[in-house]
Amino acid sequence: MRYLHTMVRVRDMDESLDFYCNKLGLKEVRRSENEAGRYTLIFLAAPDDMARAEQEKAPLVELTYNWDPEDYQGGRNFGHLAYEVDDIYALCQRLMDANVTINRPPRDGKMAFVRSPDGISIEILQKGEAKPKAEPWASMQNTGAW
Repeated sequence: MRYLHTMVRVRDMDESLDFYCNKLGLKEVRRSENEAGRYTLIFLAAPDDMARAEQEKAPLVELTYNWDPEDYQGGRNFGHLAYEVDDIYALCQRLMDANVTINRPPRDGKMAFVRSPDGISIEILQKGEAKPKAEPWASMQNTGAW
């Protein structure tokens, strides 16, 4: 058995791509449109997984955009996506600078949570050992649900 992808339904394709690609840093691997089914599928990979993703051997995130409007609730019921990063503080700062709320700051130098525009929780984990505690993260409180 091999993990293939996680599917997340999105309400606004452009807003979601801005979050996942421009702010979080994922890369689009491929896209397909199904006119009969009235949906678009966009597959994304973490930057370090691009070579494997292009050979369809890396885990991917599948954004499913249904052309007919729907309101998706309960993103937290989905669970979360998790990504390992080289520098959790640098990514969290980049996200904050892009007006993304850090719901669970990396106070411990190891773990943080943010949410996508559709309410999907994204866990960010420091690669290897936790970074030393540092401000402003060490004193930052949780914001909202994560």
